[in-house]
Amino acid sequence: MVKSGKSPKGKKITLSVAKNCIKITFDGRKRLDLSKMGITTFPKCILRLNEVDELDLSRNMIRKIPDSISKFQNLRWLDLHSNYIDKLPESIGQMTSLLYLNVSNNRLTTNGLPVELNQLKNIRTVNLGLNHLDSVPTTLGALKELHEVGLHDNLLNTIPASISKLPKLKKLNIKRNPFPKADESEMFVDSIKRLENLYLVEEKDLCTPCLQKCQQARDKLNKIKSMAPTTPRKAIFSNLVSPNSMAKDSQEDWRFRPTPTS
Repeated sequence: MVKSGKSPKGKKITLSVAKNCIKITFDGRKRLDLSKMGITTFPKCILRLNEVDELDLSRNMIRKIPDSISKFQNLRWLDLHSNYIDKLPESIGQMTSLLYLNVSNNRLTTNGLPVELNQLKNIRTVNLGLNHLDSVPTTLGALKELHEVGLHDNLLNTIPASISKLPKLKKLNIKRNPFPKADESEMFVDSIKRLENLYLVEEKDLCTPCLQKCQQARDKLNKIKSMAPTTPRKAIFSNLVSPNSMAKDSQEDWRFRPTPTS
């Protein structure tokens, strides 16, 4: 039995165990997969495997990510979802090769997000959903390569304009936040306008069948646009204490599929 006030003793990861957990992805990249292994402390031995392209430490019980994680200079994909992390290290800004970062379903607060995140100039996907954020750092607006941002299931009442206007943004998930009714409607309409503008720009490049499909999709969006939400949505995860205790059967909301890269 674990003594009160002390963290549970997790599985010890040795260098030999870690080496055996390296997999080759379908596109030939090296992924170190240590997910679902009952780890409570970041295993320092894996720093000797810093040549890997992808690191998965999701669905463990890790509370702290050390500054030394920046030694993974080749890392393009970092998955830390479903742990007990309340703060990211400032050194994460040095991991400039990162394209994908998933820290959803943790205990992160706004103060736990370092300003150095704005140095991740190549990043395309950031998932901060299922945390305890009461505001979004405007520094995320400096990440011009972002395609997908997850901010769902937090304590947000507004989204900075710099986020919603990112030039390459394709998906912004802000579901289940306690937005005032007016603000939520405005964001909803803004998302539709962005899609409609994309349609108009690309229309000349579409074949006739595709153009017809897009016209049908646009008509459907216009119909949705005319429907104002009747009641503000309720934040159903605002009192989340133990992230793993309320994990969903489907992880689609917090586990984005990274966009294939060349």
